[in-house]
Amino acid sequence: MEDTQKTELFEKLPVPKAVMKLAIPTIISSLVMVIYNLADTYFVGMLGDPIQNAAVTLAAPVLLAFNAVNNLFGVGSSSMMSRGLGRKDYDTVYRSSAMGFYCSLISGLLFSAFYTAFHTPLLSVLGADGGTVGATANYLKWTVSFGAAPAILNVVMAYLVRAEGSSLHASIGTMSGCLLNIILDPIFILPWGLNMGAEGAGLATFLSNCVACIYFFVLLYRKKEHTYVCIRPSMVRFNKAIVMGILGVGIPASIQNLLNVTGMTVLNNFTASYGADAVAAMGIVQKVNMVPMQAAMGFAQGIMPLISYSYAGKNVSRMKETLFFTVKLTLSFLVAVSVIYYLGAGFFTSLFMKNAVIVDYGTRLLRGLCLGIPFLCMDFIAVGVFQACGLGKKALLFAVLRKIVLEIPALFILNYLFPLYGLAYAQMTAEIILSVAAVIVLRRIFKQLEKETSPAKA
Repeated sequence: MEDTQKTELFEKLPVPKAVMKLAIPTIISSLVMVIYNLADTYFVGMLGDPIQNAAVTLAAPVLLAFNAVNNLFGVGSSSMMSRGLGRKDYDTVYRSSAMGFYCSLISGLLFSAFYTAFHTPLLSVLGADGGTVGATANYLKWTVSFGAAPAILNVVMAYLVRAEGSSLHASIGTMSGCLLNIILDPIFILPWGLNMGAEGAGLATFLSNCVACIYFFVLLYRKKEHTYVCIRPSMVRFNKAIVMGILGVGIPASIQNLLNVTGMTVLNNFTASYGADAVAAMGIVQKVNMVPMQAAMGFAQGIMPLISYSYAGKNVSRMKETLFFTVKLTLSFLVAVSVIYYLGAGFFTSLFMKNAVIVDYGTRLLRGLCLGIPFLCMDFIAVGVFQACGLGKKALLFAVLRKIVLEIPALFILNYLFPLYGLAYAQMTAEIILSVAAVIVLRRIFKQLEKETSPAKA
């Protein structure tokens, strides 16, 4: 089955229009997700209890670990789908989507079982102590013990829908859950509602993820004759080429997120030694910093289907035009956000908690973090190109460079030299080096592609 509307988008629509059609809904949904993450911090912060706010921060690495599964089967399957579309290999597209769906569902159930069985030692690893362990456990009960499967499944389904060019529907599904979460948060968290504190934030997250999953199931049912996304169990069969294609991209993407979890856990453990106020401040500035990070990631993820399709169809000039246009847009946005954050660091921190000590911590930490924001552009987009083209080893190399070689050692060194506040500059240190490496590697990739696709000389 060939959908001419999707072919038009990938092959004929002018690159700026195609990029905006694919990327804008993705960016908007990413920013809505940030707002919904900020909502947890904002409404829990309204309680004026650093322990409740610290619980949400300490639990963040576990929720970030979901992205390891999201990327394994979401990024891996969607990349395989888009490349299959570019080759007009529709059987691969159907089987890749079915594989991604059922593997993510099973992984979510296993994630819940593992956390529930070993939650006591895991809470200790996260940095929870006698004061914060109860609130952290209550938050994770809903988000992980009950909520891992819907949290993972709705993100993976968004990847699968986006892979065929339906970026708007993917974003609506994601945003439906996020907006519900924002509505439910104050009702469940605050004293005038159910007064559940951090636990209420977890319950709101669980319910909103369930609603997002329902949206995607209804969408696929209504579009069953006009979609490449297939979730029929009969399509899940072992096919070495498909499995290796998914894992070749998905495993490096998954490892990348596991390394992100490791880095966040190291950062939180360093911060925890300075007390609950410092943890609360770091949690606030990390989530504020997620706005530009998610926007950059939205651009990178948004253009992946177009890059994958053009790569499979050997349309190198369209790939390059897509990349250059996206870099110019993303870099301009990130520079503007960095300036705004640096000048308004105290204001943004005070939006979440009025505690003077926390605001002082947050102001100085955010000013350090925001300096690394513009350098995210080339790093994120380069990794997006690697994943789109099936170059999983290059994506893995960048993940290892970012966390193991650069950022985590920088956390140790900078915290030793400049206690607490040095932690905020580790990201900038890593991203400056990675942005230079990204430019070099992308130039080599395009030179090789142009060589392979150019007519042979007489």
